[in-house]
Amino acid sequence: MKFKKSYIIPLLVVSGFVSSCDDLFEPAIENNQSLSDMYTNPKEAQGLIGQVYTMINNVYLTTPQSDMATDDAVSNAISSTWKTMATGGWRAEMNPVSTWNACYAGIHYCNLFLDNADQIVWSESDPEINKMFNTRFKAEAYAYRAIFHFKALEAHAGIVGGTLVGIPIHDKTEIEGNYLQTRASIKECVNFILKDFDEALKTIPYQFADANSADEIPESLIPYIKKNTDGTPNVSAYNRVYGVQNVGKIDGKIIGAIKSQLELLCASPAYQGADTGIDWEVAAKDAFKVLKDAGKDPATLSPTGYYWYDCTTGSDNLDGDGGFKPATGTHTELLWHNYDASVTNSLELNCYPPSLYGNGNINPTQNLVDAFPMANGYPITDKDNSGYDPENPFEGRDPRLQRYIVYNGNVIGSTNKTISVVMPGVGQTNIDANNQENGLSTKTGYYLKKLLRSNINLDPAARNTMRHLGARIRYTEIFLNYAEAANEVVGPKGLVGDADFSAYDVIKAIRSRAGITDEAYLDECAGDKEKFRELIHNERRLELCFENHRFWDLRRWNVGLSQLNQTAQGVTITENPDQTLNYTIGDVETRNYQSHQYFGPIPYSECLKFSELTQNSGW
Repeated sequence: MKFKKSYIIPLLVVSGFVSSCDDLFEPAIENNQSLSDMYTNPKEAQGLIGQVYTMINNVYLTTPQSDMATDDAVSNAISSTWKTMATGGWRAEMNPVSTWNACYAGIHYCNLFLDNADQIVWSESDPEINKMFNTRFKAEAYAYRAIFHFKALEAHAGIVGGTLVGIPIHDKTEIEGNYLQTRASIKECVNFILKDFDEALKTIPYQFADANSADEIPESLIPYIKKNTDGTPNVSAYNRVYGVQNVGKIDGKIIGAIKSQLELLCASPAYQGADTGIDWEVAAKDAFKVLKDAGKDPATLSPTGYYWYDCTTGSDNLDGDGGFKPATGTHTELLWHNYDASVTNSLELNCYPPSLYGNGNINPTQNLVDAFPMANGYPITDKDNSGYDPENPFEGRDPRLQRYIVYNGNVIGSTNKTISVVMPGVGQTNIDANNQENGLSTKTGYYLKKLLRSNINLDPAARNTMRHLGARIRYTEIFLNYAEAANEVVGPKGLVGDADFSAYDVIKAIRSRAGITDEAYLDECAGDKEKFRELIHNERRLELCFENHRFWDLRRWNVGLSQLNQTAQGVTITENPDQTLNYTIGDVETRNYQSHQYFGPIPYSECLKFSELTQNSGW
């Protein structure tokens, strides 16, 4: 791939994460500029970084996507790429989970910035401020370059010739000649990612915030801060460069959380032969460190954290700015989230049932519904202890089921409409029932409720919009990372390193927060590491459902192919003459993954362009 010395820089700043950075991007730059133009115009250089922020939105998705290619959901869309993928059509040239283009575009922008950052004049009047801005933006670029390599590795690492290999490492911008496309080992990729993170952490704060005095400036940053005449750090200069206006950009806390994601991947069964030097113990210790540094423990788990997206009370009230935390970035559940404060209703339009003027696009499966235990904590398959009644299947269940899934008799929307999916009788109509209208009605007997605002009204006569808070990384995810890793090292109740809580403590707190306070089944599982592993996996499935985790979780766990290919099921509900209901479970959509599809492919077009770029086996 050839790159000319004269670059054209696209500086269009788009909505999303970038909208949190208005202080840097006003007025928005929408024209193309040459590379040399940014040396004397910092807004143009920041526009280059803006492209990096844009690419982050493409790799940290905050709306349900890959869940529809698992056993958790299907799409009712007439033409769905997720259905094509899940039912046997996943190809190197048809890959909805690919992050290749976004990641390598982001990497290119980072490299382009790093190669030219020292020539950019951020402040003509103050050389010290100029140096501080340069230092901070370079740290961000190192961090984002690491993130893009990690997300490309997750989606495109694979088996080549019997060996698990990584992706091409791009550590510089190639001006002329071939852009390096030789694939590195997993170990080399991980080491490069961690090295970039370490470089970023040298000159980036744990969290952006204003300092009230020199004592509040992080010690690691003092050598880089403009000094007063008496040699003390200049607080005003620090706040100008590292202040609260930067909340939402990459910081030390976010880097720690992403390292936890990377380490969990490396420690997992599918990657254990890659010789990365990262095992379950490393993953557990570093996940605990993320939580400890943030002042988190199971006792302080956010009480509304499992429905942050619809929280309208307390400090995280979405309708009162609390959820967005524009001043501090201290949401109690979300470690990293989008900072787009615009009001929309597009998610509800896509997912509300058709009787509420929605398209009902995402349909949870019976498989997922069955994974929710009873309110006493026992799985519904435990006939002796659960109390599950198949003729009243939604009674006495885990309260998260009511929060996350619209089932027959559940309510949703600003009017708290009770949704019926009972099949209509002769001469009757019910557009919410199964398969009543193609592209609108549910295919499984269920609609999505998680992530939707309950106070949205889509009625054309009273349509409104609301703020939405998209989760990139939740503290609950890091708790689950710790629990999974700690259980593998020391079992359910053991402590890893300096940790003062166990995997058991984490799962107990998560279930208790949701309303499961009976510990009998939890204690039963705690007697066996393998059984507790299954419980952790299920809790992760429930807590993180529709957040684009399960597709890759199943693969890193290296589950059996039969589990990967569990047919998506649904329920058809009919009414008897005496008004009792029949619940008939049936198959809705097959899953047809092959043995090589534990790892994604390299894009077919890239293999055609670069002879050095080897494709993963089977693709």
